[in-house]
Amino acid sequence: MEKFNDKSEIYLRIKVRPNAQKTGPKRVLDDDTIKIDIAAPAEKNRANQELSRYLEKSFKVASGGVRIISGRSEALKLIKIIK
Repeated sequence: MEKFNDKSEIYLRIKVRPNAQKTGPKRVLDDDTIKIDIAAPAEKNRANQELSRYLEKSFKVASGGVRIISGRSEALKLIKIIK
């Protein structure tokens, strides 16, 4: 019998702060949202790309393993990580 879904998926709610000195987590908010500083401007998708690279490295997933489900042009984002 085939497995229905053999991939491990993680969903995160992340609030980003672009134009920071360096990329990295700041704290977990009361509603379990993770606040992350991003060392890239919020223009031309640069902050989203930096966030994806950071999460791929942190979770040790391949390029393309991080997807922004919602909030692409907002500070609050829903992220899907496929391991």
